[in-house]
Amino acid sequence: MSPALYARHARSRIVDDLDAAIERDPAASSRADVLLNSPGLHAIWAYRLAHRLWVRGGLGKPAARLLMTFVRSVTGVEIHPGAVIGRRFFIDHGMGVVIGETAEVGDDVMLYHGVTLGGRSLQRVKRHPTVGSRVTVGAGARILGPVYIGDDVQIGANSVVVKDVPTGAIATGIPAVIRFPHGREDPYEAMFKDPALWI
Repeated sequence: MSPALYARHARSRIVDDLDAAIERDPAASSRADVLLNSPGLHAIWAYRLAHRLWVRGGLGKPAARLLMTFVRSVTGVEIHPGAVIGRRFFIDHGMGVVIGETAEVGDDVMLYHGVTLGGRSLQRVKRHPTVGSRVTVGAGARILGPVYIGDDVQIGANSVVVKDVPTGAIATGIPAVIRFPHGREDPYEAMFKDPALWI
């Protein structure tokens, strides 16, 4: 990829991330506001650099780990550089989010503070969740193990998910109970029926 093409691609990704943050954060007033004041966004940008170093291997791996350790101390967000994260990913508030090494996250995913995409095994295998696209994960939720979270899923605040969640479902509670929206139930309206979805 030529330097000009790479610069154009990087700018496009940055604008995508800024606009995704503005779309999902009612407190955001402008791109400049988000650029300067969103620790979740700062963490994801640092992660994208660290991930590039990680996949190069060699000395890139310890450099990537060192970068993300520094970012964790500044933002409160811990993302392993080996994780794979899609476009327009947004972490609201940021503090306390942990994303493990073998986690995979699709496009247009939103996590609130305190979310863990964690493992349940000490083996060097796929041990973290795979999260589809357009998923929202509420504050304090824990998704543990190599489970699959389908597209368009909502996971309630403080839920603990240890089993797969099918596309379009709602998962709440400890352990999470899965249900589907009724008919044409609006996800916003669903929050009034299920207080655990308040995030």
